[in-house]
Amino acid sequence: MSSILSLRQYSHDLIAHSHDHAQMVFGLIGQLDFEVAGHGSQVIRQSLVVVPGATHHACGSPSGSQCLVLDVPPTEWLQHTLGPHADSSRRLLEKPAALTLSPAQNQLVNWLAASPINDPVIAQQGAALLLASLATDCHSAGESQRLPLAALDTYIDQHAAHPLQVADLARLTGLSSARFHARFLSETGQTPMDYVRSRRLQQGLELLRGTQLAVGEIAAQVGYSSQSAFTAALAREFGATPRTLRRESRDNSR
Repeated sequence: MSSILSLRQYSHDLIAHSHDHAQMVFGLIGQLDFEVAGHGSQVIRQSLVVVPGATHHACGSPSGSQCLVLDVPPTEWLQHTLGPHADSSRRLLEKPAALTLSPAQNQLVNWLAASPINDPVIAQQGAALLLASLATDCHSAGESQRLPLAALDTYIDQHAAHPLQVADLARLTGLSSARFHARFLSETGQTPMDYVRSRRLQQGLELLRGTQLAVGEIAAQVGYSSQSAFTAALAREFGATPRTLRRESRDNSR
């Protein structure tokens, strides 16, 4: 383990291995498909995965991604550096997890990614800040925390043109499809697929108002197989056809 913090680029080439030390992988750009001990998740902006020591894991990124990786030093370093936070940090690192960051934690990750993390002082202090923050205020995908809606929104937006299933979103949270569906309905008042549909239609509305793209092209970009299906969905959601919505936007801008 040469450095505590490092920036890493991932591609479609699959990486599969294990190592003695624990590791945290923070999403910066793109999506990294990750599997730890048989549990799948995606690492995107404002999210991370925890890889316990000696745990087999695999990852790959078909479209390319960049992540900040924290290779956790031995227990002695945790105790010496984190003091009262050491025990909670060790517990956090004991089992695989898919987590989402608070805005402040995400800001810290972005700052470190733009810093000279090859400097040992910056790397050690940055790692200590991240671990202490996560140990005391971690927005987990587990039962006691709310779902990571920001990360889910990002994933839906990035995959709007492609078929999406509840299982695809559930994998981001580490929950089963059934449990995710129940949690999502409880927290948002919508089923996951109703939420996806509304978000796609909102994207379509923004493209209608902000671009000159043909309606059929917009329909494809937000996941509709035909212009007629997109038009019918817009009429149900907003009470108007694409032509009317586009004309109203032009009239309002005059």
